[in-house]
Amino acid sequence: MRYEIILSFEAKEDFEALSAYDRGAVRDGMEKYLRHQPTKTSRSRIIRLRGMRRPQYRLRVDDKRVFYDVSDRVVDVLAIIPKAKTVEWLERYGESTSPEEESSQ
Repeated sequence: MRYEIILSFEAKEDFEALSAYDRGAVRDGMEKYLRHQPTKTSRSRIIRLRGMRRPQYRLRVDDKRVFYDVSDRVVDVLAIIPKAKTVEWLERYGESTSPEEESSQ
C-alpha cells in the first residue's frame, strides 16, 4: 500500500536549499523507502527514534537525515538536515516522551 508523503513548510525549505544532486538523492530515498514501508527499520537506513514522541523516525540518505512521523497512510516529513546538525535540531524541535509514556511502550 502506498503512503502519501507530505513535506512540512520547514522540510520544503530544507529540500529547496539542497544542491541539485542532494535533492535528487533525497527525493529518490524518500520514494524508495518511505512510499511503501516507512516504518520498516533497518540497521542504518531507517531507525525509530527512542524516547521521542516527535519525530518518530529518521531516514539516512548519504549525509542528510530526513526526520518524519507516520500516521495512517501518511508520512509527514518534518525536516531534511545535514548529519552534523541532527543533535542540535532534535534538541531544539524534537519532543521527548514522558517517563510514563516510555514505561508503557
